[in-house]
Amino acid sequence: MTDPRTIVSPAAAPAGRIGTGFVWGAATSAFQVEGAVRADGRGLSIWDTFSHRPGAIRDGRTADIAADHYHRYADDVALMADLGLNAYRFSIAWPRIQPTGTGKVEPRGLDFYRRLVDALLEHGIEPWPTLYHWDLPQPLEDAGGWPVRATVDAFTEYAAIVHEALGDRVTNWTTVNEPWCAAFQGYASGTQAPGRTEPAASVAAAHHLLLAHGRASQVMRAQRPGNRYGIALNLYAVAPHTDAPEDADAARRVDGLQNRLFLDPVLRGSYPDDVLADLGPLVGDDLIRDGDLATIAGTDMLGVNYYSRHTVSGLIPPEPGRASEWAGSEHVRTVPAGLPITHMGWDIDADGLAGLLLRLHREYPAVPLYVMENGAAFDDTVTQDGAIHDADRVRYLEAHLAAVRTAVSRGVPLRGYFVWALLDNFEWAEGYGPRFGLVYVDFVTQRRVPKDSARWYAGVIAASRTGPGHN
Repeated sequence: MTDPRTIVSPAAAPAGRIGTGFVWGAATSAFQVEGAVRADGRGLSIWDTFSHRPGAIRDGRTADIAADHYHRYADDVALMADLGLNAYRFSIAWPRIQPTGTGKVEPRGLDFYRRLVDALLEHGIEPWPTLYHWDLPQPLEDAGGWPVRATVDAFTEYAAIVHEALGDRVTNWTTVNEPWCAAFQGYASGTQAPGRTEPAASVAAAHHLLLAHGRASQVMRAQRPGNRYGIALNLYAVAPHTDAPEDADAARRVDGLQNRLFLDPVLRGSYPDDVLADLGPLVGDDLIRDGDLATIAGTDMLGVNYYSRHTVSGLIPPEPGRASEWAGSEHVRTVPAGLPITHMGWDIDADGLAGLLLRLHREYPAVPLYVMENGAAFDDTVTQDGAIHDADRVRYLEAHLAAVRTAVSRGVPLRGYFVWALLDNFEWAEGYGPRFGLVYVDFVTQRRVPKDSARWYAGVIAASRTGPGHN
């Protein structure tokens, strides 16, 4: 195993050029932008329930309206075309398709995504749907949620329904987005929906989310072998806070839970031995069954979601009374690294992205890679002339695209890049305070205003179309 402290700086190599054929996109998720949570037969998700729980959301608001993308998708697609995007990554709301999570299909839900896909294709924008971005139908959570193996069966059924409806026009599919968050923040720390604090349940959820990816991929591939199916993982550069052995062990543990617990089964067909040892009795005797790892293994592409780094310590006492997201390693804490930070308090470390991509290329079997999420929240303000001059975001994206070019120049099979996010949105437990969008959304009037970063990104895309060596 490579030392997780290994970081490669973009300055260490010439900036690689990205030519034609590279996918340039932006991303959103259904719950964060669609709103219309009671429209056209949509059922409740765990995030509807969680966001209405007093104290769960920092600003006390919900995603009932969000950016109203459900009603304004046509204008939003026109805006994407104006920016020159050639791909849009969005998620499909499971409760819109099967309001109870299984059984009866709501045709109006499928029709919405048919209209969205058609609008994208009419504007020359490739649709990149994600089947699961955390909005589990509430009835499935009531039956046990992701810690229960039956949820895998329900997801496989749902995936087959959506793929049958859209697979003739959509080539690239993501099964599950960021299973680490859904499992460990949803079921261990309780900071995300469904808000449970049960470490053993979080480990079961992680395995079942991976198994759902594998099972759904098999079913969809049988329907249309020519399409491509992958998973999106939120991966981090990880480093110890000091040279102390306790901090080095903390880095190994966090790298294991955050990165290798998901990369190894998908790309190698096995779980890391040291991570299983760290988890110990949290891994139930009947959790990993014969054939599971073979089902999980293999993917047509891998989505890399990268925002920040983890600097960790095993010496600093955890916050009293706070449940940990590091199941089996609850003594570990993340600490500031002394780097510039975003509005979310996340360290800005573009070097970590270059190092991460090179690590994937060096340590794992070759598979096409896509940066499916990368972006930052800053304190965006509207000036008197109605503009949003988000220079911090431009600098962030510029540095991370330099890291992307470094990785490409060193042979990393990176095929595309998606900014998170297209629109300002409902940022989960943080509510509407953090703004990640290239496009500013006034959540009272729903007016959209492209920020300076949107025009900058449009320029990057336009330059890429003039041929290799021009961007």
